[in-house]
Amino acid sequence: MYQIVKKRRLNDIETLMEIKAPAVAAKAKAGQFIMFRLDEFGERVPLTIAGYDREKGTVTIIFQHMGRSTKMLAEVAEGDYIADFVGPMGKPTNMEGVNKVMIVGGGVGCAIGYPVAKEMHEKGIEVEMIAGFKNKDLVILEDEMKAATDKLYLMTDDGSYGEKGFVTAKLQEVLESGAKYDAVYAIGPPIMMKFTCATTKPFGVKTIVSLNPIMVDATGMCGGCRVTVGGETKFACVDGPEFDGHQVDFDELMRRNAFYKPDEAKANEHICHLTGGVRRG
Repeated sequence: MYQIVKKRRLNDIETLMEIKAPAVAAKAKAGQFIMFRLDEFGERVPLTIAGYDREKGTVTIIFQHMGRSTKMLAEVAEGDYIADFVGPMGKPTNMEGVNKVMIVGGGVGCAIGYPVAKEMHEKGIEVEMIAGFKNKDLVILEDEMKAATDKLYLMTDDGSYGEKGFVTAKLQEVLESGAKYDAVYAIGPPIMMKFTCATTKPFGVKTIVSLNPIMVDATGMCGGCRVTVGGETKFACVDGPEFDGHQVDFDELMRRNAFYKPDEAKANEHICHLTGGVRRG
C-alpha cells in the first residue's frame, strides 16, 4: 500500500499528490512515469512523474480529473492509501549533448515539462519554456517553472493571463526572431505536439515529444501503447515515452486514443466517491 502524504488541489480539474514510494523515488528520473491502481478492482493508469524526493522517499504526480480512475483518485484523502504505485517506467529524458533547449508545455503537460526543465537547469543547460493554458484559472506551477528556466513565456488561449495565443504561435515568433536551440521538447495534447513539430520542422530543429497512448501493462507485452515512429511500430512504455516528433504518426495516435471514448463516457456516468476498496489508515 502507498500512502498519500500530501494532496493539493491546483484548480477545478487538476490535483497534485505526493506519494510515499521509496523504491520508486530512489531511481526516478525526469521523463519517466508510474502506473497506479486504486485498489484490487481498479484499472492500471499511467501518470508521468512530476517530481521526486529521494531523501523523503516520495514521488509527486499531477493529474487531471478526466477518466473514472483519476476522478476517483482525486477523492482519496491525504493520509489514505492506494494499492499500487509501480515505477519508474519508460526511458528518462536524454539530456546529453544539449546546451540550450526550448520546452513547450500545454496544460497539464507543463507538469511533465517542469521536472525536465528543472533537471536540465540544475545541469547547467540553458532552458526556455513556453507554457500554455486555456485561461488564467487553469495556470499551474508558474513559480516553479520560473525558478527552473532562464526564460518563461506564459500563454493563455483567451488572453486572461500572460500573453494571448497558442504555444505554437509563440514558438513560431521566437524561431523567426533567430533564436537557436539544440532541441525543442513538446509535452501536451497530441494535437498540440503535432503542430509544434510542424512549426519546428522548417527550421530544422530537433523536436522530442512525450507520447500518451492507451497503456495497459506498461511492460511492452500487451501492445496497447503501440505507436508508429518513422514507419516502424514502437511501444511507448518501453521504447519511450519520448520520441522524435518529426517521425511520429500523430493522426494514428489520436485515432487510437479515441477508440474507447464511448466506453469511457459510460464509465464516467457514476463515480464512487468512496473510491471502492481504497484502504484508510
